[in-house]
Amino acid sequence: MPVSAIGTRENIKIIDTAEYGNMRVEVMEYQHLLGSTNTYAAMDMYFMEKQNIRARQVAVYLNNDMVTIEPGAMSYFRGNLEMVSGVTVGNALGRMFSSMVTGEGVAQPEYRGNGMLVLEPSFNHFLILQLDKEEIIVDKGMFYCAQGSVTVKPIMQRNVSSAMAGGEGLFQISLSGSGLVVLECLVPSCEIDIVELENDILKVDGNFAVLRTGNLQFTVERSAKTLIGSAVSGEGLVNVYRGTGSVWLAPTIKIYNTISQARAMGTGSTKAMNMNTSHS
Repeated sequence: MPVSAIGTRENIKIIDTAEYGNMRVEVMEYQHLLGSTNTYAAMDMYFMEKQNIRARQVAVYLNNDMVTIEPGAMSYFRGNLEMVSGVTVGNALGRMFSSMVTGEGVAQPEYRGNGMLVLEPSFNHFLILQLDKEEIIVDKGMFYCAQGSVTVKPIMQRNVSSAMAGGEGLFQISLSGSGLVVLECLVPSCEIDIVELENDILKVDGNFAVLRTGNLQFTVERSAKTLIGSAVSGEGLVNVYRGTGSVWLAPTIKIYNTISQARAMGTGSTKAMNMNTSHS
């Protein structure tokens, strides 16, 4: 496989890596961003680094293999790699319909052959998973890339309540098969609680379940048996997961989203957080 994507850069280190078959994935992290000549930008970057908000980048190494990536994620590639759109005469109509209803791109680019593919940098966190003849379901914005042996497709929620009231949207992304998958997430892996269910029920107040295995049943239900009970409890509707499988919970996503919204509105984040949590 090609040399490391780090190249001649001295301020990058590899923080995660995985290999399966003929594909290897590396997550690189910039230790410092040293190019700013703006004082205010430099101050922001200083405090961002203190909070572990660092630029990260994914490199994929292929040896006669293939990878499917999120549209627009490619930064550069090296070697004998061929890019194909994944759209054929047979699936073009279905891809166009899927794009209209999910908001995703018509074509998810596929790169195959021998070489190195480096994806766009991001301040988000990257999670590497290895699937072994299994299926996981994630939110649309989380998919970043997957080995060619993994099938990537949008799926519709199984019932109206899940789609309309669950906060997960009408469509999510199914990843199935065997191979490596990279997900882009607002929170690091250390803030994700993996809940294992064995013929059990998990009820979640909010849409911070970032991943579930495909064999779990997902519905949206009242938090109490009666409408009055749900109203008195203050919880209203909850997301319910039934069966045997795994659910990945990231409760801190709610905090980060609240701060971001407060920043965008130009208000104090603490005030906005207090207003938000008083109704949760």
